[in-house]
Amino acid sequence: MPLDSHDRPPTIDPRAAQRWARRPPEAASPWLHEEIGRRMEARLDWITLKTQRWADWEPLRGGREVHALLARRFPGAACDVVEATEARTAAARAALEAPWWQRWRGPATTFATGGDALAPGSIDMLWANMALHTAADPQALIAQWHRALAVDGYLMFSCLGPDTLRTLRGLYAQLGWPAAGHEFTDMHDWGDMLVHAGFAEPVMDMERTVLTYETSERLLQELREIGRNLHPQRFPALRGRAYRARLLAALQERLVPAGGEGRLSITFEIVYGHALKPVPRLKLAAESAVSLQDMRSMLQRPRGAGAGPSGGAGAG
Repeated sequence: MPLDSHDRPPTIDPRAAQRWARRPPEAASPWLHEEIGRRMEARLDWITLKTQRWADWEPLRGGREVHALLARRFPGAACDVVEATEARTAAARAALEAPWWQRWRGPATTFATGGDALAPGSIDMLWANMALHTAADPQALIAQWHRALAVDGYLMFSCLGPDTLRTLRGLYAQLGWPAAGHEFTDMHDWGDMLVHAGFAEPVMDMERTVLTYETSERLLQELREIGRNLHPQRFPALRGRAYRARLLAALQERLVPAGGEGRLSITFEIVYGHALKPVPRLKLAAESAVSLQDMRSMLQRPRGAGAGPSGGAGAG
């Protein structure tokens, strides 16, 4: 994938991605997102870097229960919750803010709207669970995360990988229908984008998770909870009852593996990423420009200190 900041995923329609990001708040976070978040939260056991302030990026979708796990893990740390719209921010406040009689126990949680709401260099850990694969301009989003992190701060994220829903994509292709969904980015490309944004030595890995469903209706319901088809060449109009009946029958016929006891099976590839923000490295030139925040970080750094990982900051 080219690393020009103006290049965007060719199979994501920016307008569709914006509509999905601004969709009214859901009653609950998707089960899959909660499960992936729990697995990612366990990886924090490997990280000994201190966290005094952390940010949760769009936790209404990323996982309300996972947010509570993180709050218990960092009881003395301040937290910033970021959502895409005012309505989603209000819903996050209602769902995640501690009752008034408990707020004296630790730093208050701040709720903010929009990706630029975080002050540059203000966060020690940025948590983004299952958000990156729906971004129309992921390189711009990664750059936002990098700006928000303090030097030696770290990013934890997860997203869907390219093997996700391959059987469903194949089914749509066999039936001559438009693409079932946009393409997902390989973990090595995510690693390249992290380095391009200024992160140090990203650690990437993946796993495949197979989910089974009793009925085609339940499978479709879960897919709609997880996300939407953002492909520019997706079917542009509403489908009728005949199409839905044909789809349900095709799913029941072709997604039940041998020995699957009649249950439909779908595979999701989950990509996990972890990266540090190092001390800025200046390129020597006749004239160089440095932000005030970066200059402070370099002046406060002990002489001879490296810019690599410290304190066992590995992931999984």
